[in-house]
Amino acid sequence: MKINRLKVILAEKEKTSKWLAEKLGKSDVTVSRWCTNEVQPSLDTLTEIAQLLNVDIKELLNSTK
Repeated sequence: MKINRLKVILAEKEKTSKWLAEKLGKSDVTVSRWCTNEVQPSLDTLTEIAQLLNVDIKELLNSTK
């Protein structure tokens, strides 16, 4: 089950996971694992990602309904 839509949003915004990793001060591997939904970023990190990508935090998440 995919929980976050980070990979999709990055593609829509024409940004790379490497760009996001640099902006957040995280490793490429960490961001890659978020993009593949192996692990999930914290709520604080999701908030920061939403601000960087100029999207509503809800857009980064798949609806559970």
